[in-house]
Amino acid sequence: MSMRVLRTELKRSAAPWAGAVVLAGSLAIFYLFDGIWWRGTAGWTAQWTTMAMWTRYLLAFWLPFVVGIGAVYGLREPRSRMAELLATTPLPAWRRAAMPTGAIALALAAGFGLLLLVGGVQVALGPTTYTALGWLPISLVAVLGLVAAAVFGMGVARALPSVLTPPALVVVFLVMTGLLLRVGIEGEVPSARVSNRLALLSPAAAEPRQMLLTLAGSVHLGQTIWLLGLLATGFALLAAATRRARLLAVTPVLAGAALALLILPAAARDTYVVDKAAATLVCDGPVCVTQASRSHLAELAPRGKEALSVLHDVLGDKAPTSVREDTTLRALGDPRPLSGDVVLVDFDEQLFTGATGKDLTRALVAQGLAPSCHGRTTREGGGQDDVALQSIAVSWALGDPALRPMEEKGTDQYSRKTWADADTAWQKLKGLAPAEQRAWIAELRTASLSCTARLGGVPAGGASR
Repeated sequence: MSMRVLRTELKRSAAPWAGAVVLAGSLAIFYLFDGIWWRGTAGWTAQWTTMAMWTRYLLAFWLPFVVGIGAVYGLREPRSRMAELLATTPLPAWRRAAMPTGAIALALAAGFGLLLLVGGVQVALGPTTYTALGWLPISLVAVLGLVAAAVFGMGVARALPSVLTPPALVVVFLVMTGLLLRVGIEGEVPSARVSNRLALLSPAAAEPRQMLLTLAGSVHLGQTIWLLGLLATGFALLAAATRRARLLAVTPVLAGAALALLILPAAARDTYVVDKAAATLVCDGPVCVTQASRSHLAELAPRGKEALSVLHDVLGDKAPTSVREDTTLRALGDPRPLSGDVVLVDFDEQLFTGATGKDLTRALVAQGLAPSCHGRTTREGGGQDDVALQSIAVSWALGDPALRPMEEKGTDQYSRKTWADADTAWQKLKGLAPAEQRAWIAELRTASLSCTARLGGVPAGGASR
């Protein structure tokens, strides 16, 4: 009997639409827009954790929607004027509330689960070889958040049966979601406009920027308690038959919020932790990458060893001795810490994105001779001076007859001037004696390591100006 009623709910109610819109809308966002979620090592199909984080990010759009759908669903009995009739039946109120609650929960779980399936298949078929279950709590909390918001909307609409209830709830959740959203204003991890604990009451995650970062266990626990309280209050309101029962129904959400605020981390930095398993280094001789980037090692190892040999010929004993993936956490635009002993590789850098074969060797030699302090990724843009200096250094080291740019030259006025200055510097360098050329490169590397290298201030005649 119960299964037949549940099937009827799924066929003839608004519940399936909630799951269908979440699935179709999410896929439309991902596939119809060429957004940041398609780029870099933190893309939504690049790693399991980033896939889960990007789908959590979409909750900022779907929470107001599902609470509104839930409220419309909860108005079904008052609109049909059957509330008094149903109250006279021997079936307990909680049993009558269980069927629509189960229907919308099943629809949302199915819709979001299919979204995860689409993303998971692409991750599994992609280049990554790192597989872990750390993404599951992230996604399970997302499903709980959707279901809790929908049931809460149903309960509020049942307690306040007005046509204004659904739009009012949508507006309230839109405002709250926007206020609590973590937008990454400062620091190496996303922060919010309000206190971190309050911001974490929203299950919507900030867009992932670092593939090695995942949510802390205290975040999962605190949000689960809060969302269970919200879900319990929604269900209690949906089943309440008296005014006293409706007043008591707010107890779970208040208790859940109080407990969650005690558990959730107070500092934004404590919200995220480094996935130690993903960050474990895997090495082939002097070339090391993280476990999450292990698929790059087969190509990087021989090219890295070749680049280290070239760097040793140029720099002698001062040459770097290893190649390592950059795992430093830093804010967008902040300089990265550099070391003369290591060639740092960031697979999000334009220098390394898509580089294979001899192009990868050139990129490694360039990074070893003139390491860039500032990232040039899809999320941040370093100066053209860095690219020009790296192009000069690697062209000289590999014996190119002419200056060979590391990336396509821009056509704007600034780019034209930068590459004109680079051509001038190249001609000056080639006009020096061999010993002075080697000294020029050594001085350039020293300035690059201290983040003071500038194209307009490159050495001329073997001495810095």
